[in-house]
Amino acid sequence: MQNGKHMMIGILKETYPGESRVAFIPSSVERLVKKGARVTIQTGLGASIGISDEEYTKAGATLESSRSSILSSSDIMLRLRKPPIEEVSQLKKGSIHISFLDPFNEKTLVEALAQNQISAFSMEMIPRTTRAQKMDALSSQANLAGYVTVILASERLPKIFPMLMTAAGTIAPARVFIIGVGVAGLQAIATAKRLGARVEAFDTRPVVKEQVQSLGAKFVEIDLGETGQTAQGYAKALTPEQLEKQRQGMAKVCSQSDVVITTAQLFGRRAPVLLSKDMIAQMKPGTIIVDMAVESGGNVEGSRLNEEVVTTNGVRILGMGNLPGRVAVHASQVYSANLHNLLEEYWDKETQAFKINLDDEIIKGALITHQGQIVNEMVKNIK
Repeated sequence: MQNGKHMMIGILKETYPGESRVAFIPSSVERLVKKGARVTIQTGLGASIGISDEEYTKAGATLESSRSSILSSSDIMLRLRKPPIEEVSQLKKGSIHISFLDPFNEKTLVEALAQNQISAFSMEMIPRTTRAQKMDALSSQANLAGYVTVILASERLPKIFPMLMTAAGTIAPARVFIIGVGVAGLQAIATAKRLGARVEAFDTRPVVKEQVQSLGAKFVEIDLGETGQTAQGYAKALTPEQLEKQRQGMAKVCSQSDVVITTAQLFGRRAPVLLSKDMIAQMKPGTIIVDMAVESGGNVEGSRLNEEVVTTNGVRILGMGNLPGRVAVHASQVYSANLHNLLEEYWDKETQAFKINLDDEIIKGALITHQGQIVNEMVKNIK
């Protein structure tokens, strides 16, 4: 890798339809410039969240209107979404590319990155360890998505969330049921509680019961026998028998709920179906279901990406994609911090360059392609 004094970091505008988040904000640019990096951004990078080009240049960035010029001259390319495959061949040979990559579903893209000698990092693959927390973009985005689900549901529910004692009588609080208590689920619980709802939650990992209760929600007990979590802290996949038991236990709570939010996603695999049509048929008219896993197959039978489906019994299923994009200012802020924290962790002061240490556990987890090869063990084994 070249001497860092000339190491150029390039950031492009996102081209994915409807994407308003931005990969990098001026405060992050400033931090890298102070470390000796040159940062070039595409003109209009921050327009979708109200950040002017002038704010970037003040922070030390250079403006460039030509997308292909940034692609071909950057030593490190930073993005939010995975790159369009036609841009991979334009990247500088031997350069570093950091973004979400969806590597389990993007075999052709991963192979193209390897063939073009790109060292590609996938932000989904940052390990869930204490040291990596500040770089964990999946968690930072899921946290905001959990908040958004509750706001979307509250807007559509024909009831208010809090209990109210009024001269005209008492209004009972809305009942919110959250299925899956990861980062998103915990934020959904906290947000629903702040709005005054009565909140219940379920997860296959009994270890989260305490966290649910500490937020003032009730943990729903369903005896599934042996469950647990992976070394990374994700829920383990259930057997068909366990899934059936879980559905029966949840059906009862769902039928009494005003809002049901499902957050269960399996790492690198299709999301499990948790709410069947039969369960939805037992729910009250006007109930709102938010399917957070709609982009990876969906937890709710009948949910459709970017659509609001009303069932024959009057239940509304929201399958909105890109939930963090609805709070794009803060989603960009935390993603940008995740990126600069990753760069700073491996920035060599002497050479002023980003150093890839193949023995480091975070690099080992997140580096997908390097020196013409697919180097990540999990991705390598995809059929």
